[in-house]
Amino acid sequence: MKKMISRVFAAGILAVLVPSCEGDSTLTTMADVAFKEPVQATPDAIVISSENKYQSVLTVSWEDVQFPVDAPVTYELQVDVPGDAVGATAWENAERFTVGADVLSKSFLGAELNTLAKDLGLEIDVPGELVMRVSATMNRTVYSEPIVVTVTPFVEVITATVLYMPGGYQGWNPATAATLQAIDAGVFQGYITFLPGVNREFKFTTGPDWTQFYGADAGGNFAEGGDANLSIPAAGAYQITVNLNTMSFSAVPYSWGVIGTATPGGWDNDTDMVYDYMNDQWVFTGDLVAGALKFRLNNTWTVNYGPNNNTEGVVYYDNPGAHTIGEAGNYTVTFALNPDPATANYTVTLN
Repeated sequence: MKKMISRVFAAGILAVLVPSCEGDSTLTTMADVAFKEPVQATPDAIVISSENKYQSVLTVSWEDVQFPVDAPVTYELQVDVPGDAVGATAWENAERFTVGADVLSKSFLGAELNTLAKDLGLEIDVPGELVMRVSATMNRTVYSEPIVVTVTPFVEVITATVLYMPGGYQGWNPATAATLQAIDAGVFQGYITFLPGVNREFKFTTGPDWTQFYGADAGGNFAEGGDANLSIPAAGAYQITVNLNTMSFSAVPYSWGVIGTATPGGWDNDTDMVYDYMNDQWVFTGDLVAGALKFRLNNTWTVNYGPNNNTEGVVYYDNPGAHTIGEAGNYTVTFALNPDPATANYTVTLN
């Protein structure tokens, strides 16, 4: 009798356990997660030019990927050249664009796609292939099948020799603004001093008007036709460099100063000059005492100028001489580099 009861009890336990195990198996089986439809590129062949560089020229889109958990899916677009998308190191050097959670497309302006194509080694004015795939990530990552897009990048020939820098410091008038001169094709350089309290916002124009201008776009990027103003964070003198090939600009602290026993800083510290963009010269106006005066750049002796005498009005690179101030008073001192930087012109005038 006891054996009979034991068998019945064991059978009952088994009957309870079997459905439970079957349920656990269902819950722990990984569902099939994949891109059900191919990624689409519209169009799949693009020729980039100056006419479409600020237009949307390519949109890559895909269907949503269904994961077994109801949560946001993060998508990333990867772009490479076909030769780097195969083998053991496939996609390791791809350019990656995080598209975002549940976002199902990525668009490119002509300028963006042009930069991407050139960065990946495509030849200028020659159709080349880019391969693209999309990753979907939640609790794991799955990838779409790659697609191929043909892109013909270009280089815009920039013929301008000067850029204008209108801004709040001079009433936003390009015709009377500071200018930057071309130092290479598409690369411009010039100088500006923002005095304390002066508006430091500006833009760049290719002429003495607003026909073509450069500012900041909604994302803060340097852009042709950018409506937002560019700015400098602090007062001071700067060397401004604009590169229209890379669509970038920089502002580096840059100041000529007077130094010597005649100046407020003696031989220990420069007294900064102000850049006069209207006359392309650096100017100091203030009190000097009897003594010596020289010129140097950026508060170091690496680049400095001194004269042979007080009468020539010329200073020479790395010359040990100094101008002699004969009597204390209020002076205006000017300094202007020559095309040959071995010399510069200067004046010292008692006011």
